[in-house]
Amino acid sequence: MLRTLETVLEIDLNALEHNYNYLRSKLKPKTKFLGVVKAYAYGSDANKIAQKLEALGVEYFAVAYAKEGVALRKAGIKKPIMVLHPQPINFDELINNRLEPSLYSPKILREFYEAAKRNNQEKYPVHLKFNTGLNRLGFRENDVQYIIDYLDGRNEVMVASIFSHLAASDDTNERTFTQQQITTFEKIAKEVDQKIGRTSFKHLLNTSGIINYPEAQFDMVRSGIGLYGFGNDKKIDAELKPIATLKTIISQLHKIEPDESVGYNRAYTSDGYRTTATLPIGHADGIGRQYGNSKAFVNVKGHLAPIIGNVCMDMIMIDVTNIDCKEGDEVIIFGENPTAEEFASFANTISYELITGISQRVKRLYKGI
Repeated sequence: MLRTLETVLEIDLNALEHNYNYLRSKLKPKTKFLGVVKAYAYGSDANKIAQKLEALGVEYFAVAYAKEGVALRKAGIKKPIMVLHPQPINFDELINNRLEPSLYSPKILREFYEAAKRNNQEKYPVHLKFNTGLNRLGFRENDVQYIIDYLDGRNEVMVASIFSHLAASDDTNERTFTQQQITTFEKIAKEVDQKIGRTSFKHLLNTSGIINYPEAQFDMVRSGIGLYGFGNDKKIDAELKPIATLKTIISQLHKIEPDESVGYNRAYTSDGYRTTATLPIGHADGIGRQYGNSKAFVNVKGHLAPIIGNVCMDMIMIDVTNIDCKEGDEVIIFGENPTAEEFASFANTISYELITGISQRVKRLYKGI
């Protein structure tokens, strides 16, 4: 482990490789793997993560917005990059960086075609996103004929893939709904292929889908959270390794007497003689106020210490009474114990929200480069 002298997010690229190999082991040999690296690779470091995954053999990447894809190109990423939620204002930049858009509505289809034409493109690869039940983004099933008619004779763009997104692949109580999504997607994909006169590659599964619905691999799968160490299931979590450990140090210890308060608005009042530690991390770093007032715990020398009082912008205070510690000692916010999933659960949220919210001002350190 790297010695902690300040607040850092330690990123273990060996753990990333382990997770990738585990997920890949669930696939057929010819199934392609798309690594989702949007939101700074789920709060870690998109450039370093993508470089490692490209070296491991990932065939595709996905980001949410064009600027994320542009950053990857500047970092030297060569593999295809899909933009899942492209905005028309970025279409020229998207094309200039050879990013591949997800087209999800008649409006976006028309506007991207015009951008491709304006930029003198021929057979620019696009991906048709269909809504099969998530009701977030995507063409409807009855849009297929419109798409075919619109693209007929327009050689500026080419349908590279057809895809959709599962709404509840992690929930065993929703198997019937998920199977309906799979069936609907199969029907749509077959109709599109028949009408365009060739076969486009298809993808549907996310991380939980890879685990729970391997029969629906099609030509490619997409994994985000699984790569970062979480499988939305305790059994799968045990097989994966969280890649990120958020660490900080004790800046100062205080001896608190009975009835003394700690922090803003006197949110904590001591019920006796206590020892508190102040840590250089706060809600500006991604540890929101919802974790304060004894809701969440951090790891000090193997002991869980509650966050007391209100979380400040740059600091939190913890109760270290009966923990043998000193100023400068390391504190684990999340990592192995508690995990990001466990820490997030203290505030009734999920690991996705916690890890993607870690501020870019937190220094990133790397293991296994």
